[in-house]
Amino acid sequence: MTRSPFKEPAQSVANHQVRARRASLLSSETLDRSRVLDTLVNNLAGMAYRIKNDTQRTMIFVSQGCLDLVGHPPAALINSAAISWDDLTHLEDRVRVKVTINAAAHRGQRFSVQYRITLPTGDSKWVLERGVSVPDENGLMVVEGFIEDVTAQHEMLEAQQQAELRYRHIFEHASEGIFQTTRDGRYLAANPALAKIYGYMSPEELMANLSDIDNCLYVLPGQRDAFHRRMEAQGEVLNFESEIYCRDGTCIWISENAHTVRDAQGDFLFYEGTVQDISERKLHQKQLEHQANHDRLTGLPNRILLADRIEQGIAHAARQGNLLALVFIDLDNFKFINDSLGHAVGDELLKEVALRLGSCLRASDTVARLGGDEFVLVINDHTQVSTVISQLERVLQVVSGPIVLSGREFHVGASLGVALYPQDGEEAQNLLKHADVAMYCAKDRGRNNFQFFTPELNRMADERLNLEAAMRAALERDEFEVFYQPKVDHRRRVVGVEALARWFHPTLGTIGPDRFIPIAEETGLIVPLTTAILRKAFAAAFRWNHQREVPLRMAVNLSPRLFLNHDIVTHVADLLREAGLAPSTVELEITETVFLGDGDRAVHILKAFKALGVYLAMDDFGTGYSSLSYLHRFPLDIIKIDRSLVTGLEHDDDMAMIARAVISLAQSLRKTVVAEGVENQAQFDFLRYQGCHEFQGYLLSRPVPENAFTGLMAGGGVIHPAVKELAHPVAFVAASHSA
Repeated sequence: MTRSPFKEPAQSVANHQVRARRASLLSSETLDRSRVLDTLVNNLAGMAYRIKNDTQRTMIFVSQGCLDLVGHPPAALINSAAISWDDLTHLEDRVRVKVTINAAAHRGQRFSVQYRITLPTGDSKWVLERGVSVPDENGLMVVEGFIEDVTAQHEMLEAQQQAELRYRHIFEHASEGIFQTTRDGRYLAANPALAKIYGYMSPEELMANLSDIDNCLYVLPGQRDAFHRRMEAQGEVLNFESEIYCRDGTCIWISENAHTVRDAQGDFLFYEGTVQDISERKLHQKQLEHQANHDRLTGLPNRILLADRIEQGIAHAARQGNLLALVFIDLDNFKFINDSLGHAVGDELLKEVALRLGSCLRASDTVARLGGDEFVLVINDHTQVSTVISQLERVLQVVSGPIVLSGREFHVGASLGVALYPQDGEEAQNLLKHADVAMYCAKDRGRNNFQFFTPELNRMADERLNLEAAMRAALERDEFEVFYQPKVDHRRRVVGVEALARWFHPTLGTIGPDRFIPIAEETGLIVPLTTAILRKAFAAAFRWNHQREVPLRMAVNLSPRLFLNHDIVTHVADLLREAGLAPSTVELEITETVFLGDGDRAVHILKAFKALGVYLAMDDFGTGYSSLSYLHRFPLDIIKIDRSLVTGLEHDDDMAMIARAVISLAQSLRKTVVAEGVENQAQFDFLRYQGCHEFQGYLLSRPVPENAFTGLMAGGGVIHPAVKELAHPVAFVAASHSA
């Protein structure tokens, strides 16, 4: 193909145009970049520079920002023999600045340094210089960088440092404790005053040892939770008063004022506050309250505090369903002593009587003085009138004891009037009025006695006194009998027997154990009564077990009151030896009330009984507290399921489930299980299928006299349902109480 003569020149022109356009673009780009760089350098708030690395720090180039920064235009500074940057640097900072820059240059690193410069006006500014040592176009080392005014930031930082210094001074030297804590009760900061208040040598020791405020600081449980609730509700606590433990275990009162500290986003950081020791104020306040609420002569509660105690007692009795006894006391013969020997002697008498009354009461009771020779007792937590009577008898006995005044011995009695809540009134004023009426009735009846407000209660008091006298006579005449209730295995074979006390009075008739046992316990007659019952029961057991291959086990009840005697184990051992009965044939039944007092003492006695060789049974299991810890802690062999868990179990699934659980638990602990109160075949079958070992109740036999039980054993010792018709015809109280 023949090429066009015009083709080559056209292409050449096009290439030339492309090259020209590229050159134009590069030139425009270079010009734009220079303009942008120049604009940036000269409009920044500060000064860009190039400085010779000589001793004077002679300026080669500075940006337009130098005028605002140092008060000189660029022309006055560049290559000036009159002004160098070293001259502008504050005299006190020059050496430090040079050392910093030279060190960075030597290492080939960037530097950053803050220092002061001096203005033409003589004022100073703080500046921040950042730069680097680099070679210039000729290979000479120069320093290039940027200097900006940081006076405002420096002043702000200095103000913050001053404020922190002042706060630190206050923190360290304040007389009040100051703290910061986390929400979970750890100290983040504490000052020396707080450490001193809490009894620590230093804040560091406090924070190291007091790591759980809730459990280690506050005396009252839940106080830290109350602190949290106030903080959550109000964001602060004011005058939050608490009793706390110090390092040495002593207690003081403090008042806290605190608030919640949060970050900028509102998130919790810590609690911060102050602590004051208010123990002296609390003591003074307590003294004032005591003076306002107590009798100055005797120190007993006065009318004001008495009214509060009565209201508290009424509220407590209403919640618990118990009795509250209000006892109005007037001393007999006080006026004679006060008038004949003087008021000073009368005051001593009142103080002595106050002490004696206090000795008759429990911590939950109150004795108050109304004035003159009138006192009031508030007696709480009684379930039976008989126990109130026992306490009143003790009051009369203690008060009527001889009192020596001015070298002479006097006997001062007391007339007591008693009103009971709720039957004699549901308000404090009514109870006081009724007790006062009853007190005058006591005075009319010869003084040195007590009278209840209602005729019925007076009748009961008289009956109790008569019954106590009859019991003493009955013990002397050996009128108490022992009846025996068989215990059988799952085949209805008699394997044991329980001895139960019975009293048939020649004139009063049949007196149930629920009436005479409490009196015996309150008066101390329980010891001779138990002795009489054990002696007869052990003798009968010896006769029944004579020549038996498998002996019957005799079960007898021990009152909790017997555990107050030091020699109860020795006493039982002596009775066993007297009867010639092996300890292994005896089963001692106790209730859980044995452990509610001095538990350690009870355990010691039970272990001594075990060492003697007798069996130990927990009676009435399933009533009261029925703490499972008893089964683990105490050396028990047998558990007797209370009749309340047996009655109705054939109709009540929940009751059946409870009985099943008790049996399973006892079996797991390798205890013998005895069900009492079995009254029908359905109950017997259910308990037998659940694995109960022994059974006792009216289905099998009522308690019977010794001769009837002897006849039962002579007939083979197996109880069939029809045999229960042979039971003794005497009507017994179902809920049998035993000695």
